[in-house]
Amino acid sequence: MEAAFQILEAEGLARLTTSRIAERAGVSIGTLYQYFPDREAILLAMGQRQSDAMREKITSIILDAPEAGGVRAIIRALMHGLQGSAETRMVLSDALFRAGGEAEVGRQHLTFLDSISGRSEFDFVLGKESSFILTHAVIYLLRAAAAEPELNLDPDKLEDELVFLMESYLGNLAARSDAGQFSPR
Repeated sequence: MEAAFQILEAEGLARLTTSRIAERAGVSIGTLYQYFPDREAILLAMGQRQSDAMREKITSIILDAPEAGGVRAIIRALMHGLQGSAETRMVLSDALFRAGGEAEVGRQHLTFLDSISGRSEFDFVLGKESSFILTHAVIYLLRAAAAEPELNLDPDKLEDELVFLMESYLGNLAARSDAGQFSPR
């Protein structure tokens, strides 16, 4: 996969072929096909690897700094923490979504929830709906921003707005919990 990443970064998707990947990796095309049936499978595996790494990073941030100040670190990680250029990240994201991206986001969501469940660091309990919003809102907003480069969004301002969105939501959850208005299902 490292060979595929190097080609994708240096030459783009149009030049990424299984033959070139095998050549760069120093393996035969037959060996490559034993592991990956086609280029799309390679892109999917690369996207899943980056998705797993991002989930692990975010989980670590939350467990190390569960206070609201960790929100900026999470947003920053989502915006800048993935390997590669914006074009490469979009190619890998597209590969995930073509292969059932909603299922991948759902898989990451459930894995993330398992990793933080029962932690005493949190001032409130997340219900399934609120945890869904927390794990999906920023991902889909960033995907929309990447898909619409013509908007020419300022990355620093976008980061600030996403932090405001998530901190406001978390603050509201905590306030509702304190007031006894929140009962997770």
